[in-house]
Amino acid sequence: MAFKISDACINCGACAAQCPVECIAAGDETHVIDADACLSCGACADTCPVGAIAEE
Repeated sequence: MAFKISDACINCGACAAQCPVECIAAGDETHVIDADACLSCGACADTCPVGAIAEE
């Protein structure tokens, strides 16, 4: 199951730096995870300073 970034995202990019498959990209207001490429490893969720990432 892929992870998803909520509207609580502050667009800091910490999650993208930790993603082992580079499936996180900056969006207009938040970062976005490519669900098809996500390994569901949770590295992004563990890194997010505002807890904006959770499993779908």
